Amino acid sequence: MDPQGPVLVEGPVEIVLDDGTVARSDRFMVALCTCRRSRAYPWCDTSHRRRERAEPPPGNRKPR
Repeated sequence: MDPQGPVLVEGPVEIVLDDGTVARSDRFMVALCTCRRSRAYPWCDTSHRRRERAEPPPGNRKPR
């Protein structure tokens, strides 16, 4: 489990945001953002995941 990851909630759900607006989802399972990086807040868009380039395996590296 990622401590910065989402909270999964059985839907449908209604969330009252800080500004008083209500976000609704009729999905059977909803991922709520806990890191506040999501562009679709309060819904998780996986922005909590690290964006790192994967290094190629040692045998596939090109000589310099």
